[in-house]
Amino acid sequence: MVRRNDQRRAALVDAAIEVLAREGARGLTFRAVDAEATVPTGTASNYFTSRDDLLTQAGARVYERLQPDGATLERHRTAARDRDTYALLMRELVGRVASFRTGYLALLELRLEATRRPELRAVLTERVRADLDANLAYHGSSGLPGDATAVKLLYLALNWLIVEQLTLPEVLTEEERDALVTAAVDRLVKTDDPRPSVR
Repeated sequence: MVRRNDQRRAALVDAAIEVLAREGARGLTFRAVDAEATVPTGTASNYFTSRDDLLTQAGARVYERLQPDGATLERHRTAARDRDTYALLMRELVGRVASFRTGYLALLELRLEATRRPELRAVLTERVRADLDANLAYHGSSGLPGDATAVKLLYLALNWLIVEQLTLPEVLTEEERDALVTAAVDRLVKTDDPRPSVR
């Protein structure tokens, strides 16, 4: 039996993310992942049961790598609970996601592939819904202003802003991007709701 190594598996999934971002879902083969990870041919097929398994694990790994680090979480925990802080958190979020360009582009490829693969669509739907629910729960317990509708609207607006930034980066400058994030928070987040809803 082939000995499986968690570090090697993570490197292979990271390589799959790079291949997805560069070549698209149709270019994601075990051979392409092996080449990207600079491992012997046949290595990826020893770690993943199928191409769908690899696609699914690549999506999960992107979300894992997009999580804020401990210092960022601590800064968020101790920050003021007002709209300015909310805008700062959203600007940091957009910056963090935009800085992992290949990860987000790989997610876009996975979403497109999910329109053709019901199993992948089910996995992605579950993962994205869980992520949105976690964001709603965090927001509800954080004391930040705004309600669940504001969180969902910001989620939708900022996702498209990130797509714009990553696919056509010359359309908006980084300063324009930050100003738009702040404007979105200012317009969507009402400060007269002391306890945001998480419904």
